[in-house]
Amino acid sequence: MKFDRFAQWLASHSGRPVTFVIALMLIIAWGVSGPLFHFNDTWQLVINTSTTIITFLMVFLIQNTQNRDNDELHIKIDELLRTTKRAHKALLDLEDMGPAELHALRKHYQQIGEHDLAAPGSDLAQKHTPD
Repeated sequence: MKFDRFAQWLASHSGRPVTFVIALMLIIAWGVSGPLFHFNDTWQLVINTSTTIITFLMVFLIQNTQNRDNDELHIKIDELLRTTKRAHKALLDLEDMGPAELHALRKHYQQIGEHDLAAPGSDLAQKHTPD
């Protein structure tokens, strides 16, 4: 739990403009320091190693926050499906379906959408008819 809170906090702060500006300033400072270090291998190694480590760690951080956001979204959608009288309760277990079943279900809902769009008198049909 502590990691989740830390990851959420770090993800929210790493996406802010001020964080970008700080990172940009560090890159500029590194670039400006090149002549001081005669653009040697150690000078280059500092930026290469730093960016590699930060990128490596950010992958796990982003994955953690994506997993959390995905779980939250699924719970919200499941609750909406559960409380909607006409909803298909079988949709609550989509994560257990295989790729072929998901594809078939997606095609089914696309057909329903096309049918609803083409239905005479529907709000969608009126909104999408050319003038």
